[in-house]
Amino acid sequence: MSGIATITNQFVTSIDNGKTKIYDTRKTIPGYRELAKYAVRCGGGTNHRIGLYDMVLIKDNHIKLTKDLTTAIAEFRKRYRKIPVEVECENIKEVKQALDAKADIIMLDNTSFKNTKEMIDLIRKSSAKKYSPEIEISGGVNLETAKKFSKLDAERISVGMITHSSPALDLTLEITIK
Repeated sequence: MSGIATITNQFVTSIDNGKTKIYDTRKTIPGYRELAKYAVRCGGGTNHRIGLYDMVLIKDNHIKLTKDLTTAIAEFRKRYRKIPVEVECENIKEVKQALDAKADIIMLDNTSFKNTKEMIDLIRKSSAKKYSPEIEISGGVNLETAKKFSKLDAERISVGMITHSSPALDLTLEITIK
C-alpha cells in the first residue's frame, strides 16, 4: 500500500495544474480493493469507482452492441437517476455519440496527444451551461505522458498502474541485542 500511495503522489505532484486530478481504476489485487483505494487517497489521488454498481462505464464492446447509445443511456437513467454514466471513446465519432447521449464523463482512451486535444476541443465547444461533461484521459498513462496530457486541462487522468503495478516498499526489521 505504501508503494501505491508513493506512486500516486508522484503522479499528483508531477501534473499539479490545479484542475486535473489523478484517478485510480478498478484494477486492484483481489481482496485488497478497499486498501488500495485508501492508499490512492493517502497519496493525494482520487478514486474512480469501487465496483460495477456505483458508475456505469460504457466501453467499446458495449457501444458495438448498442444500436442507439442516446436511447440506451436515456432508458438507463429512467431507472437509475443517481448513477453517473461514463462513455469510453477512441475517436471523434464516438465522442459525438457520447455528447449526443449526454454522458456525465467522456473518457478518451488510448489516443494520441494530438487526437486527444482535438477531442477535448470538440467537447468544450459542444458543452453548454446546462451540459458540460467531465473529460477523462486514460490508457497507458505513465508519469511522462500524464504531465503532457495535464496541459490539456481535462478534469481526470486515470492511471491503472498505480494500483496494479506499483512497487512495494522494501522494509526490513533488524533486531539488535546489546
